[in-house]
Amino acid sequence: MTTGITSAGQASTALVTARFLRMLSIVLEQLDAVRDADTRAEFSGLTARAKILERETDALEREIEDACLHAFAVGLSDDELAFHLMVFRSLTNLERVGDYAFTVARDLETFAPRVRSATLQDAMPIVRLLSQMVERLSYAFAERDLGAARDVMRLDFEQVDALYEQMQRASLTRLLERPEDTEVALTAGRMARNLERLGDHLVNVAERLETLVLRPAAR
Repeated sequence: MTTGITSAGQASTALVTARFLRMLSIVLEQLDAVRDADTRAEFSGLTARAKILERETDALEREIEDACLHAFAVGLSDDELAFHLMVFRSLTNLERVGDYAFTVARDLETFAPRVRSATLQDAMPIVRLLSQMVERLSYAFAERDLGAARDVMRLDFEQVDALYEQMQRASLTRLLERPEDTEVALTAGRMARNLERLGDHLVNVAERLETLVLRPAAR
């Protein structure tokens, strides 16, 4: 195994980097669509938009997976191999992120007319934080920036988890106070879990990126 770079590996790295960044940008588009719908108080079409983005995510996942498998077969330098393995192992995380974002969009479109004044305002701070995490993760990935990768982990641990617990408590309180709204309360709880898990998957990618950045330079 070589320790420098290979022409095939360099080309594959460029391709995979671009596609992976696009997957992250799709997550940001999904979250931005939710925020925009909340700002305009217009949720019609949100699910359809999220579905289109989810299909693009699935196509990119397959393309990146094929590119990584091809690169493994033709031979990579040590550094290139570490990068491709990091991406390959992170694909499932980003695919799951897309799934959670789609589910949140669908639930919001379905229940927004009944929960806008309460549940939506609980969910939006988490959505904004997740958008920040995606932006920092994209920068960390593009620049191999250790600080940005750790920002993703810190935002999740210090803020997203706390907001998740807050949203769950609020949903339980509403359920106890208004038993007739059981379906809405349960949906709010599901939204909170999906947003929290979305953050967990971003953290998983950030942790792998941290390991890649801290990897001793090949000699």
